[in-house]
Amino acid sequence: MLSTVSPTSTARSSLEEMLESIRRRDDRPKDVPPALPARPNSRARLPSSRRSLPINFKIGGAAPEYLPNDSVGREEKKEDQDPRHDKESGFKGVVFGNKKLLKDLPAESPYVRTAENEDFEQRSDETMDIDTAAVPPSSASPSNEECGWGDNNGYLLKKKLRVWCRLPNGPWKMGRIQSISGVDTVISLSDGEVVTVSSENLLPANPDILEGVNDLIQLSYLNEPSVLHNLQYRYSHEKIYTKAGPVLVAINPFKEVSLYGNNFVLAYRQKLMDSPHVYAIADTAFNGMMRDELNQSIIISGESGAGKTETAKIAMQYLAALGGGSGIEYEVLQTNSILEAFGNAKTARNDNSSRFGKLIEIHFGSTGKICGAKIQTCKFALNKVVQRAKGERSYHIFYQLCAGAPPLLKELLNLKAANEYYYLKQSGCLTIEDVDDAQRFHMLMEALDIVQVCKEDQENAFAMLAAVLWLGNISFSVIDNENHVEVVEDEGVTNAAKLLGCNTCDLMLALSTRKIQAGNDNIVQKLTLLQAIDARDALAKYIYASLFDWIVEQINKSLEVGKWRTGRSISILDIYGFESFHKNSFEQFCINYANERLQQHFNRHLFKLEQEEYSQDGIDWTKVDFEDNQECLNLFEKRPLGLLSLLDEESTFPKATDLTFANKLKQHLSVNSCFKGERGGAFSIRHYAGEVLYNTSGFLEKNRDPLPSDSIQLLSSCSCKLPQLFASNMLNQSQKPVNPLWRLKSADSQKQSVGTKFKGQLFKLMQQLENTTPHFIRCIMPNSKQLPGMYENDLVLQQLRCCGVLEVVRIARSGYPTRMTHQQFARRYGFLLLEDVTSQDPLSVSVAILQQFNILPDMYQVGYTKLFFRTGQVGTLEETRHRTLQGILGVQKFFRGRQARCYFQELKKGITTLQSFVRGETARKEFELLVRRWRAVVLIQMHMKQRITRKTFNDQQKTIILLQSARRHFESLQSYKESNIEQSKVERKAEQKLPEMKDSEQNVQVRSSVLAELQRRVLKAEASLREKEDENATLQQQLKHYETRWLEYEVKMKSMEEMWQKQMTSLQTSLAAAKKSIVADNVVSPPNMVSPPGRLDASPVANYYDSEDAMSMEMHTPDATPAKALTHLPDIGRPREPDGVQDAVGRLVKEFEQRKQVFDDDAGFLVEVKSGQSTSSMNPDEELRKLKLRFATWKKDYKFRLRETKATLHKLGNSETDRVRKKWWGKRSTRAT
Repeated sequence: MLSTVSPTSTARSSLEEMLESIRRRDDRPKDVPPALPARPNSRARLPSSRRSLPINFKIGGAAPEYLPNDSVGREEKKEDQDPRHDKESGFKGVVFGNKKLLKDLPAESPYVRTAENEDFEQRSDETMDIDTAAVPPSSASPSNEECGWGDNNGYLLKKKLRVWCRLPNGPWKMGRIQSISGVDTVISLSDGEVVTVSSENLLPANPDILEGVNDLIQLSYLNEPSVLHNLQYRYSHEKIYTKAGPVLVAINPFKEVSLYGNNFVLAYRQKLMDSPHVYAIADTAFNGMMRDELNQSIIISGESGAGKTETAKIAMQYLAALGGGSGIEYEVLQTNSILEAFGNAKTARNDNSSRFGKLIEIHFGSTGKICGAKIQTCKFALNKVVQRAKGERSYHIFYQLCAGAPPLLKELLNLKAANEYYYLKQSGCLTIEDVDDAQRFHMLMEALDIVQVCKEDQENAFAMLAAVLWLGNISFSVIDNENHVEVVEDEGVTNAAKLLGCNTCDLMLALSTRKIQAGNDNIVQKLTLLQAIDARDALAKYIYASLFDWIVEQINKSLEVGKWRTGRSISILDIYGFESFHKNSFEQFCINYANERLQQHFNRHLFKLEQEEYSQDGIDWTKVDFEDNQECLNLFEKRPLGLLSLLDEESTFPKATDLTFANKLKQHLSVNSCFKGERGGAFSIRHYAGEVLYNTSGFLEKNRDPLPSDSIQLLSSCSCKLPQLFASNMLNQSQKPVNPLWRLKSADSQKQSVGTKFKGQLFKLMQQLENTTPHFIRCIMPNSKQLPGMYENDLVLQQLRCCGVLEVVRIARSGYPTRMTHQQFARRYGFLLLEDVTSQDPLSVSVAILQQFNILPDMYQVGYTKLFFRTGQVGTLEETRHRTLQGILGVQKFFRGRQARCYFQELKKGITTLQSFVRGETARKEFELLVRRWRAVVLIQMHMKQRITRKTFNDQQKTIILLQSARRHFESLQSYKESNIEQSKVERKAEQKLPEMKDSEQNVQVRSSVLAELQRRVLKAEASLREKEDENATLQQQLKHYETRWLEYEVKMKSMEEMWQKQMTSLQTSLAAAKKSIVADNVVSPPNMVSPPGRLDASPVANYYDSEDAMSMEMHTPDATPAKALTHLPDIGRPREPDGVQDAVGRLVKEFEQRKQVFDDDAGFLVEVKSGQSTSSMNPDEELRKLKLRFATWKKDYKFRLRETKATLHKLGNSETDRVRKKWWGKRSTRAT
């Protein structure tokens, strides 16, 4: 104990103190503040002059009207209190570790100060800031003034107070006082039973309103039955988390509870919930790391089976949710599955017991995102690999591999069922209820993939696991009377050698013989059966231990921080819990030693450092009594007469036994109050958690944990890379110097014992934790049967005592968890003062702040260097500071808003002006472009309309011409029909007059002079035609000359000339034919010959059609229209005068000449226009087209009339003429041929 209980407190019972405090509280005026605590005269040193209080220092003064004055005495039962409660009530209050005290520490301690630690602490002091909250202050502790018990009788009977009474059989029961008689009190229990108990067995009970509070600090009476009842009440309502000041108490529910998930993570992150939870602890650690830039740690402790591993996983899940986004958080979470498979096993009290300690250090970037992690382990003798008690299992990975390995992997490793291996079946337990090992193996494979362990490395690791299992199946046979053995060559040794990659004979020799060096010679010694089994088991344990280290190394490589390291981290410690079985061996010895050291860390931060800081700073403080385990740690660590030192010393003697070790302990350690020697080679140690009896059987052998050099050489010769790596690590470690903190003199690492190695790993762990701000979670196991809903008061009370929860609550209630230096306080709240105090020292400023805000004197104390506040007092200041800062921010916001708006308006005005100029210029350019486009459109429209109009006119003209031609054709048909009708009438009349005509025919005589005249005229016409042909040839040459000069019209003029030539040739041919026909008629017929009567219509029609065909050749044009029919045709058959015939032929010749002259003139004019010789504005192409149309029309008409004339001439001939004509036509045909 650090302090002893005062005599007054021992002389009076707690019930008397309760009654006296209640009476004094009821009699005190409501408006009188509590008296200031008196500073005892025996307090250490006085403050120096530079730390003295100011001369005008006064306590009191009216508080400002705007400041609320109801922050004292608030006490509520609600679960959803201010989320800042957690920070103020303890998590910041445990940072008293900045001033680490080194006195009274053992020679070997993890808390030895280094220069690096001093620098870190100095930086922590400079950067430390206070986190604030409004937490309801606890009621004042009961007074210790003496008061007679009899004076309280009437008060007790009047109030009918509830009390806790201890019954003779041990349990505590709640009841009410009925009567008091001396030292005996009659109690009416809650179930109606009335008992009489001594007043010494009574404790005050809390009122109903405080039943089930979420923080034990809020209890009016803090005693064991009240705490047990409060925890049981919350546990029955599935509220498994309860705060005990700065410590979170977590009770294992042994079932699924709906307190986790993304919704809860979001609620705690956004401060929507503030009830006790692992999430709240993790959030406080995260905020402290980001705000203060100090590394944090979450230390989870408790007995085996209390739920430490699951609590650590819950904390990691919350941190991964806060710092997620980089993707590495998934790898961090998956490490839990890997480490559980390789490091956890089933024990008698826990189905998932951690057989190693792990410290997961999660690194965060400057933005709060996870950037990496590192895992540090603390392990001891791995006896779980080779032996275990009934009902226990080895490490989970062996059973998962046998149950869930795929067929190809099983074939590769020659795996069998778990019950086929000796290492697994010896305990008789192969499965865990409600656990599927095959499914867990698949989850392990996924986790290994996520942390980027390649498939080849996975197969190599599984091969080492299978090799360990097959090593356990290796058997030995005794070969002589001295119990020497040799290895039986069976599938066990064959498969083990194959998986290790070594020769079977080498493995058999390494397990059955040992080489001993005697001088320069090596002696081979055969091993006995026990020695061979130990060598086999040592090889298996070393392979598994090395494999575990290799797995952790691979995980650390995958999670390494690298260049993003910022120095910000949160460490989560999950270590094996305190164990006490019927038979406790070396394994429980190491586990309980680690928990003893962890409890010392807990005491150091929550008890020692805080109270010593109170004493050093010279404030009034009565030390809280708590159980210190320093003496127990000295029992383990003291040198040279400590448990570990004596164990190492005894392990070096070859002839030492476990019994000699036990006797040595009794001889040297009997003076220690924590040690007690027992009979039969056993001893007991009084741990902080209780007394444990240890059996020394196997202590020396397990502490030595020898690995023969033959086994190391065997691993070096293996072809597989992992055994070679394990052997090289062993050889490399033997060459490295050992840390002097735990090094044995002149002993290398290979000769170090298991206990010394374990202590070194533990010290390294504690040193790392010492440089962090700790947050504690105490896990409680509610019952030993691991059943949900069952609550064993004695078991829970024992764990609470071990954890020191009640002492922590007492310190938190009566202590000053919030503290800050004068400089920090003045710097943080100095701007709230109504007066300017910049010239004053920090202490004067701090006192002025306290006076201004009317902080009650008993709510704080002024130390030499710091101000100490009770719980919740800084919350008022922080609230005012927050409101003031919000007001300042509001003013700044409006001012900056006004500034920004003015700047925006000016900028907007300038931009508007600039936009107007730019838009005007743009509009002008667009308008100019639009005008150009409009003009282009108008021009295009003009041309298009002209073209459309011209096309429409041409189409209409063609249509009109077509209608005209159709009309003319119709009229010609009508005329032709009428002429045919008249001719038929004439023929009928002629037939009727035929006899008369025959009589008169003889009298008709054709004059020869008429025929001669006709012949002459034809000749003249032919001569004229030849002349015209000559002229036409001249014109053609002239046209060709113009065509040569104007090449662009060559094609069109050439086609016109060719057409013209063809048409003229046709006309000449027709005229020549007509001329020859007339000449022939004149030659054949005598001048006085008269045609026979009745033969005038012999063949005109046939000759007409032949002549028509001849004349029509090469004169038909596509757009030619039939010539208009003559309006008058001479009556066929009627005798005509020769002068009429001559006139008709003359008219045709004359018309031909005239038309030819007109066409020649028109063509010549067009040529002149085309060549530019004429200034006429007519279109030569259009006029040429019209000229061609007129020529074609005239040609049709002229052909028609020429045929009529020929027909008339034929009708005038006689039969001789017909004969001659036939002859002439025959000759013409011959000439033509």
